[in-house]
Amino acid sequence: MGDLCIDEEVSPALSTVLYSDAGSMSFLERLVFRLSGDDFLFHIVTLVSCISSQFVCFVEDLVFRDINGCCGYPAVPTSEQHCRSSYGRNFQYVPDDCSASSFRPPDAGTNTILPIGEKMMTLVEKFIVNTTSEIAACYSFWDNPSFFQGLMFPLYGLEFAWKLTFTFWRCTFFHVRCTQVQIRRFLSRLKTTLHGSSDDIGWLQQAPGMPPVEDGTSRFMELLQEIRRGAHRLPNSFVYLLIPGLFSNHSPLYFVSTKRFFSKMGLACHIAKIHSEAAVEHNAWELKHYIEELYWGSGKLVMLLGHSKGGVDAAAALSIYSSDLKDKVAGLILVQSPYGGTPIASDILRKGQIADKETRKIMEFLICKLIKGDIRALEDLTYEKRKKFITEHKLPQSIPMISFHSEARVAPGVLSTMTHIAHAELPWLPLPNFCQDPDSFQAGCKVPVIIPLAAAMAVSALHLHLRYGEASDGLVTCRDAEVPGSVVVHPERKLDHAWMVYSTWRKDYGEPEACEMCEALLSLLVEMRQKQELGSTSLD
Repeated sequence: MGDLCIDEEVSPALSTVLYSDAGSMSFLERLVFRLSGDDFLFHIVTLVSCISSQFVCFVEDLVFRDINGCCGYPAVPTSEQHCRSSYGRNFQYVPDDCSASSFRPPDAGTNTILPIGEKMMTLVEKFIVNTTSEIAACYSFWDNPSFFQGLMFPLYGLEFAWKLTFTFWRCTFFHVRCTQVQIRRFLSRLKTTLHGSSDDIGWLQQAPGMPPVEDGTSRFMELLQEIRRGAHRLPNSFVYLLIPGLFSNHSPLYFVSTKRFFSKMGLACHIAKIHSEAAVEHNAWELKHYIEELYWGSGKLVMLLGHSKGGVDAAAALSIYSSDLKDKVAGLILVQSPYGGTPIASDILRKGQIADKETRKIMEFLICKLIKGDIRALEDLTYEKRKKFITEHKLPQSIPMISFHSEARVAPGVLSTMTHIAHAELPWLPLPNFCQDPDSFQAGCKVPVIIPLAAAMAVSALHLHLRYGEASDGLVTCRDAEVPGSVVVHPERKLDHAWMVYSTWRKDYGEPEACEMCEALLSLLVEMRQKQELGSTSLD
């Protein structure tokens, strides 16, 4: 028996027969061949013809497989065969005495079919002749690359247009989204800036669990009138400690006139030497040691009078170290102190408002670089910090306290008021002395430093009144200066924040001075101390 071998390539003779046998073509196929190769209809018809030829080849393979099985001759493919369509292949007969490995196929140019029987030859020729037109159409389809180019180019164009449109809409959506986020962030910052400290001013009066205050203004005014008539009531059994406020280290005349006034009366009066531009807790620690030194050095109780941030520092010392100081301190007076906080510090350092980072950098440069202070000195006066500190540290109720606050004058006449804050020595300007030797010179002189501090406080007080509707001394609102559980003193006279520690350039002798007001406040505190001692004695 023999074997059948299949060649992949179609011989030239067979190709000539396939393409020359036009008589076997149908009318539709002849019409298609007359059309141009780039015609779309031609490619559609060719595709249909290719699909039909594939089906015919599949049936052909099945028939040959059945014929070989019936005749007993196995079909052996050549070594170059691979999985492709079976049309256009050459079948060769392998004799029984020759193996498949030793068999040599004929030349590629010949199309020889070895005899395997008369029926076999007839069947093969019949299949080849009947499939001539399908094979030719199939080869013309696969060998024409313009079909793929013409079909894929629109698809590539559509894909590119889709990607371009999608990228454009994606970028547009991203920019619109970023713009919306920026607008919302700006509106939120604008709302925070405009809202300011509206919800924080006077929070101490609304906080639950805070003791009520008592009005002592009438008794204060009575004591002030007696002092102006020459009746001084302050005893020498206490040590009076004056605690300056923020930026006092750069103001040599801070509390100087008050200390001099008390010293003339023979009272032991001191000005606390602390770094006023430091944090509140740091100054509380410094004041604790200062009070203990005064107590152990003199054996007398200490009366504390703190102005502005000095009152906050003194209250912090009594709150944190109450167990160590409650037996050494006789009383505390807070003069214009932002015990509950101040809107000035909060509005400057509030996070989330417009230009908050830039404003903080400017304040850090002014306080830390120029003044050599600590930015926490201003942060500790904000409402956020004060709420946290007061919640964690309570003032001892056994120590009598007085809260003093006032309102600044905002009339136009205040613009001409000048404040004397320091003396400047000018040794580098020698002045001639005409009264003595003409060759001698008087080197150096003292020049008073005066600034329109009252005008600045008036502008600030007007700003707080127009924005929040609150009365203030220019820096601290009246409601934030009231300490819970204290005796509140609120004079009718218009006094700004700096009046209690600095003297004006033009003095009004018809009105009491700052040192007299301090004496009246301390006299009221002494009375409160005496009443407290009498009450405790009667209870015993």
